[in-house]
Parts: sequence; C-alpha cells; structure tokens
Amino acid sequence: MSTIALLVVLLLVLVGLLVLGALAYVVHRRPVLTQPLTVALAGAAVLVAMVAAVVSAGAS
Repeated sequence: MSTIALLVVLLLVLVGLLVLGALAYVVHRRPVLTQPLTVALAGAAVLVAMVAAVVSAGAS
C-alpha cells in the first residue's frame, strides 16, 4: 500500500471515531432514540466496511 492510502485509512479511522463518539453522546443524551451500544456498533460496522474497501482498493 502506498503512503497516501495509509493516510486515507488513518484519517478515515479518526473521523469514524469522532462520529461514533458523537452518535454515542447524542443517544446517551436522548435515550428515546435507541440503545447507545446498538448505535455505536452499527457505526463501527460501517466504519469497518469503509476501511476494508479502502484497504482492498489500495492493495490492487
């Protein structure tokens, strides 16, 4: 993988962690929405899918 692809993955992980934190905070403040763990896990699953797509694109 090239350096630019690694930087993209790093930035994607950092932004994803910020989004997961924001989702958990919003759900914690408004528990009517859904369980905080469910939202955080759904966001993490999307993050893993995006990182896998970037890594597989960078490997080819």
